[in-house]
Amino acid sequence: MKRTKIEWTEATWNPSVGCNKVSAGCKFCYAEVMAKRLKAMGNKDYEGGFRFKILRHRLEDPLRTRKPTKFFVNSMSDLFHEKMPYEFLDEIFKVIENTPRHIYQILTKRDEIMLDYFSRRLRRIPQNVWLGVTVENSKVKDRIDTLRQINAAIRFISFEPLIDSIGAVDLTGIQWAIVGGESGANARPIKQNWVDEIFQQCKQQEVAFFFKQWGTWGADEKKRNKKANGRLFRGKLWDEYPKAAEKSKVQSTLF
Repeated sequence: MKRTKIEWTEATWNPSVGCNKVSAGCKFCYAEVMAKRLKAMGNKDYEGGFRFKILRHRLEDPLRTRKPTKFFVNSMSDLFHEKMPYEFLDEIFKVIENTPRHIYQILTKRDEIMLDYFSRRLRRIPQNVWLGVTVENSKVKDRIDTLRQINAAIRFISFEPLIDSIGAVDLTGIQWAIVGGESGANARPIKQNWVDEIFQQCKQQEVAFFFKQWGTWGADEKKRNKKANGRLFRGKLWDEYPKAAEKSKVQSTLF
């Protein structure tokens, strides 16, 4: 377990690391940059840089954490990576089932693999699992439709890095939306009206709204340090969380 500065969670748990790019949001991946840095520092877990790797020695970390914690699962990878064996996913979810005191926030860009795994291997998703998909632009909104087919207690969308207008979005069956701009020297701009259109739809469809950051580009569309740009949207912090896990308003087609 590693405590984290990621605003919407408390700690990260990475039973695997490494990934590869699958869509536009991956272009300037923060995890890839971090993995290369850790490799240069001599961290054995990152000897292969950003190549996918299972880290079995981290599997039981949540069992040793007594305090109830929100875990972002695989901040340095994608839990549903193509090279992830379903057998190891079974072990990961066994740990999750055995630690109901924790909340596990799982975010993926590989929605079809996630759907396939749950339909084949895990008929009942633990109540302490929050499942999410990344939607960085309108081209990948179909990930939301896939997510809707899975009967998780909480379903959420990360609109981060938000690199274009999302447009109209159906949030039926979604309980939480995270929005954030891209960080780093090569960060692509975010526009306030893109954030606002998501915000308005969250309010209309009764979805909790969490604004994570502006990133490298501020609300005024000027480039500066992300700390200077801050997290204020419409003059305030938006740190909303979904209501306590409850039965989804939409019945899954699978579970």
